[in-house]
Amino acid sequence: MAAKRRSLKRKLEHDLVALESEGTKSPRLPQTSPPSSRDFSATILSHVDLLNSPCSGYVADRAALCRSLHALSDLAQNEEIVDDIVKCGVIPAVVKHLEVPIDDDCACGPYRFEVEKKCAMILGLLAIKPEHQNLIVDSGALPYIVDLLKRHKTSSISPSCIGLLRRVADAITSLAHENTTIKNLVRTEGGIPPLVELLEFNDINVQKAAGAALRTLAFKNDDNKNQIVECNALPTLVLMLRSEDPTVHYEAVGVIGNLVHSSPNIKKEVLEAGALQPVHIAQRGAIQPLVGMLKSSDSQLKQMSAFALGRLAQDSHNQAGIAYHGGIEPLIDLLGSKIAFIQHNAAFALYGLVDNMDNIADVIKAGGFQKLQDGSFIAQATRECVAKTLTRLEEKTQGRVLKHLLYLMRFAEKAIQRRVALALAHLCPIDDCRTIFIDNNGLELLLELLGSSNLKQAGVASLALHKLATRAISVPLVDVAPSSPTHQECLGKHDVNNPKLSDVTFLVEGKRFYAHRVCLVKSDIFRAMFDGGYREREAKDIEIPNIKWDVFELMMRYIYTGTADISLDIAQDLLKAADQYLLEGLKRLCESAISQDITVENVALMYQMSETFNATSLKHACIMFVLDQFDKLSSKPWYGYLVCCIVPYIRKFFSTLLGKPSSADS
Repeated sequence: MAAKRRSLKRKLEHDLVALESEGTKSPRLPQTSPPSSRDFSATILSHVDLLNSPCSGYVADRAALCRSLHALSDLAQNEEIVDDIVKCGVIPAVVKHLEVPIDDDCACGPYRFEVEKKCAMILGLLAIKPEHQNLIVDSGALPYIVDLLKRHKTSSISPSCIGLLRRVADAITSLAHENTTIKNLVRTEGGIPPLVELLEFNDINVQKAAGAALRTLAFKNDDNKNQIVECNALPTLVLMLRSEDPTVHYEAVGVIGNLVHSSPNIKKEVLEAGALQPVHIAQRGAIQPLVGMLKSSDSQLKQMSAFALGRLAQDSHNQAGIAYHGGIEPLIDLLGSKIAFIQHNAAFALYGLVDNMDNIADVIKAGGFQKLQDGSFIAQATRECVAKTLTRLEEKTQGRVLKHLLYLMRFAEKAIQRRVALALAHLCPIDDCRTIFIDNNGLELLLELLGSSNLKQAGVASLALHKLATRAISVPLVDVAPSSPTHQECLGKHDVNNPKLSDVTFLVEGKRFYAHRVCLVKSDIFRAMFDGGYREREAKDIEIPNIKWDVFELMMRYIYTGTADISLDIAQDLLKAADQYLLEGLKRLCESAISQDITVENVALMYQMSETFNATSLKHACIMFVLDQFDKLSSKPWYGYLVCCIVPYIRKFFSTLLGKPSSADS
C-alpha cells in the first residue's frame, strides 16, 4: 500500500501543474477515446467501486477519488445516461464523500474540498431529473450539503473553498427546483441562513449561486420567503441591485421578484428597504443592459433578463423606457423559445408593456400580435398570461391607439400595413370595422394576403377574415327563413293534394296533384301562370316537367302552410325548385339545410350551386367555411382556383356587411 501511495504521489506532482479550483481545473485524466454505450455501465461501476473502497485523507487517495469523480461528472452531463448512472449506485457512493475530514487542512493538501466539490457537482447534475431529487435527499445528502454551505466560517478562504461553495449552492438549486417538499427540507435543515450570508461573499460567482438557490427556494413558498426576509437578506439584495456586474443584478431581481410575488406584506418590506423600486432601477441605467441581455446566447441570462424586465414592466414609469431601449422586439422573439421559463418571462413582460397605450402600436408593428395569437406555449401559466395580454390589447385598441394604427396601415411599409390589418381584424371595436376595412383599405390588404402563394401568410389572412366576419355579423349567417308572409290566408296542411274544392290539377311524374289557385297565386310564377296570357290560365291539368313528385309535394306543402321539414337528401332538388318558382322563403330554408352539409370535399361544388341558384346565404356559408378551414383546404389542388373564384364575392360580402351603418350611426 505504501509503495502504491508513493507511485500515486509521483503522479500527483504532474497533476498539480494543471490543478486549479473553480478557477482551477480538476486533475486531468489521460486522453482516451470515449467509451461506447455498452461500456458505460462497466465504466460507471468501476468508479463506484473505487468510491466505495476504504479511503483515507492521504493526498494520493484524494487524488484517485478526484479522478473518478471528475469522470463521473463528465458522464452525468449526458442526460441520456443519467438513469444508468443512478442505477449503478452513484448517489449513495457520492453522498458518503460529502463529509469533509475534520483535519482537512493537513490531510487533503492541494486536494482540499476537491472531492466534496465534485460530489456536489454530480448530485446537482443528477437532480436535473425530478425523479432523482428525492433519491438524493433520501440518501441523506441534504444535511451534508447544508453543512458544506457553512465551511467558509470554519475554513480559510481559498480557491478550493470558493469552488465548493458555488457547487453546493448550485446543487441546492437543482434539488429544490419545482419540488415543494425539498424546499421545505432545506429550510428545516437550516440551509437558508448560510445562503443569505453567502450573498455577501467576496466572490461574485458564489453570490450568484447563492442568489439562484434563494430564488428557487422562494418560488411559491411563503415559509421560505418569510425566513429569507427574517434573515435580513433585503439590504444585501439592494446592494446587489446596484452591482456593476449585470448577472449579479439579474439574480437579485430574481430573488426579489419571487419574494414579492403574491406576498403583499413582503412587497411592502421590499419597497421600504429600497429594493426593486422600478423607477430608481430604470434611472440607474439598468434597462438598457437588461434589454441587451435578451439577445444573449446564454439561455440563463435571457431568462433572467426577461424576468427582470417583466417585473419592471409592471410599473407604469418603466413601460415606455423598456420600449424606448428596444425591448419589445427581442421579447417578442423570445416567445418562440423552446424553454418554458424564457417563454413565460417574455410573455409576462409583454403583458406589462401593453398596459401602456403608447406601446400597443409598437407591439403590433413588430409582429407581436401574431406571435401571441399563433405561438405554441409550453406552460399553462404562459397560455393564461398570453390570453390576458390579448384581452388587454383588445381593450386598448381604440381612440388614439386606433388612430396611430390607422396611420401605420396607410403610410407604413407594406409588411407593417399587413400586420396592422391582421391585428385589427381581431382587435378592433365593431363600430370601427367600416372605417378600418372599407374607408382605409384594410380589406384589400387582407385579400392580398389571402391570395398569396405563401401558405403561412394566406393562412393568417384567412383566420383574420373569418374572425372579422364573425365579429361583424350581428345575425346568424344563414338566417332561418320567415314563414310565408300570407300564412293567415293559406289553406291548412290537410288541403295539400286534396281534391276537395280543387280547381287545378298538376301532372307530376305522370301522377295527378290536386291544388287550389287561391293558394298558388302567392307564388309570382304561379300568379303569372294564372293571371297572364299563358295557356295554363284556362287549363285544368298542368304538366310540371323536371321535378320529382316528393320535391313538388314538399314545395306545395310550404306554399300551403308556410313551413317545410327539409332533409338533406331532398334539399338540393328543392332548392332548384324554389329558385325556379321564386319562393325566397323556401330557398332560405333549403340553404340552411344544405349549409349543414358543407365539407372539405364538397365546398367547391356547394359554392358553384350557390352561384347557379343565386343562393346568397349558402354562398355566405361556403365563404365562411373556406376561411375557417384553411389548414384542411390549402392542401387541395383546387384550393388556389377556388380562392380566385370567391375573392370578388368576398370583397362584395364584406363591403356590404361592413358598409351597413354601424350601431353608433343609427
